[in-house]
Amino acid sequence: MKILKALAVLLLLSVLANAQIRKYSNEFLNIGVGARAMGMSGAQIASVSDVYAGYWNPAGLMYSEANFSAALMHSEYFAGIAKFDYGAIVKPINNNKKRIGFSLIRFGVDDIPNTLFLKEPDGSINYDNVTSFSAANYAFMGSYASNTGVKGLSYGGNLKIIHNRIGTFANSWGMGVDVGMQYRRKQWRLGATIRDLTTTFNVWSFNFTDQEQQVLVSSGNIVPTGSTELTAPQIILGGGHDIKISEKFSVLPELNAVLTTDGKRNVLIPARPFSIDPRFGVEGSYAKMIFLRAGVGNIQRVTSDIDSKQITTMQPNIGIGIRIKTIMIDYAFTNLGYLSNALYSHVFSVRLDVFKK
Repeated sequence: MKILKALAVLLLLSVLANAQIRKYSNEFLNIGVGARAMGMSGAQIASVSDVYAGYWNPAGLMYSEANFSAALMHSEYFAGIAKFDYGAIVKPINNNKKRIGFSLIRFGVDDIPNTLFLKEPDGSINYDNVTSFSAANYAFMGSYASNTGVKGLSYGGNLKIIHNRIGTFANSWGMGVDVGMQYRRKQWRLGATIRDLTTTFNVWSFNFTDQEQQVLVSSGNIVPTGSTELTAPQIILGGGHDIKISEKFSVLPELNAVLTTDGKRNVLIPARPFSIDPRFGVEGSYAKMIFLRAGVGNIQRVTSDIDSKQITTMQPNIGIGIRIKTIMIDYAFTNLGYLSNALYSHVFSVRLDVFKK
């Protein structure tokens, strides 16, 4: 057994030694899940307390009161070209002292034309040779959460397996770990998450036929070979306060700060070793049945299309939620930019909670 462990360590070290940290590796895992979260611009780390916590902060799973929860979400991006699908379940164990959950994410673009063999060897065009393929990213996450000996303090973690596939040409497998904590005292909410704690890796392999390689080379392209990419850790800190306005009305504002460690990014505070991207969201509720949400994030410095000056842009989002007995239906309208080329996205999600009689 010791020999096997030593071989596994050596194999991992050899993989990491030949790998490179990519600034935008596994970016599909940064899109976000749940229309509540999207309406609040992803400001969730401190307040999330349902099945979606498996993605945002696994420690928040401990604050779900249901005996079983399930959630589904669908959204489309780039005018419907890319589709994002998510499903998750969570269940208490050990007399409700701990919770486990499972999540599945797919982000993909389907029906991509494959024009490698559009042109025949004699130079003629043959559209019958055009086929299609899909480029998709998959993530499977197993979540675990537990309370601590400190009142109001919980912790949790994710083990995630990542699979990327580009038709029959390329695919990769990877693995990573996330950890998180939440602390609640009266109306205050505090949270922290470290994503990709172990530096998530993806090992890529490519599979081109001899004929495909010939076409790539003859058209001036480079035939890729196997590689490994790393995703650097990301730290997210959050704080919120549940404000009771009346017996039925309440407001929950939350502020998050995303600290990336993979180099300078085009965010509000670009620096080394941390670039800081703030997010702010607020949720108003009536009788815990009707919810209105708004948020702002993705603050960047860009060049104006009008006069080429540097301007600051941000992405405001809005959303609404309705609870019908044990079913929660949420909607978010995202990517609300003032730029003329902004692409709007509609996000729908539904959650089912099952309680003990």
